[in-house]
Amino acid sequence: MKKLKNIFLLFIFLLAVVPPLMDKDSNSAPLNSNLDTSSNLVIHYLDVGEGDSIFIELPNKETMLIDAGTSSSKDYIKNYIENLNYQKIDYVIGTHPHADHIGSLSYIIDNFEIGKIYLPKAKTNTKTYENLLLSIKNKGLLINEAKKGVEIFNLENLKIYFLAPILSEYDNLNNYSAVLKIVFNNKKFLFMGDAETLVEKSLNDVSADVIKIAHHGSDTSSQMEFLKKVNSEYAIISVGLDNIYDLPSATVISNLEKLNNKIYRTDKDGTIVITTDGENIEVRKEGKNDDN
Repeated sequence: MKKLKNIFLLFIFLLAVVPPLMDKDSNSAPLNSNLDTSSNLVIHYLDVGEGDSIFIELPNKETMLIDAGTSSSKDYIKNYIENLNYQKIDYVIGTHPHADHIGSLSYIIDNFEIGKIYLPKAKTNTKTYENLLLSIKNKGLLINEAKKGVEIFNLENLKIYFLAPILSEYDNLNNYSAVLKIVFNNKKFLFMGDAETLVEKSLNDVSADVIKIAHHGSDTSSQMEFLKKVNSEYAIISVGLDNIYDLPSATVISNLEKLNNKIYRTDKDGTIVITTDGENIEVRKEGKNDDN
């Protein structure tokens, strides 16, 4: 009975907090047509164990964070970003409200200057998600809805936009994942969150040079038909060392190998850094995070 009461109170909390935080104009791309995008795009796939966190240095000198691992990764993520000499994150994206993706987001929001935040319209009754909403509220931020058609950038040589979620409701929280695509000059990058086969089958415009493989390499995602459409050269898998789920799946690895992908894994390679000028791609392995 007490548990039911707590869930009801949380539901009331969400009703009270979420609507005022939602930006009614979140479908619109910012007015950024005059931004200088002459620098490189640098993507850091952070070694946060069994979770996801990707820090991006955009070619206009702004920054983006996609997910923030579990709560145990908070100091690593914070120190990593600060060691790159950033105190502001211009765009924060929580792909979906699972603790291995948003576990440290509230801490990051509390400790950095934040520009905009994007979340899918998905709710869960966890303390982690409640803490995230409170941090957003306390910082006076608005939530921009992450969904298909929402643009972050739409410039001649830099486009960043969401391909999913597409539907307003899913049975599985993974399928609410904010799927993001970055196009910089002639190079394309796809970030799949934990989106599963149901979502993969509904996606268009998925061709990419680099794909962040969904769901830590689980065979609930990354079916051969989908990977053929992506036609990537590089595949990045964010996964914990010796994890209890036996990920990445041997089937997913086999699919990627058959398609001649160069595979990089955080459990083996540590943090992986990709640098591109929009024409060429350079991959660097930074080595393991000793805390994982």
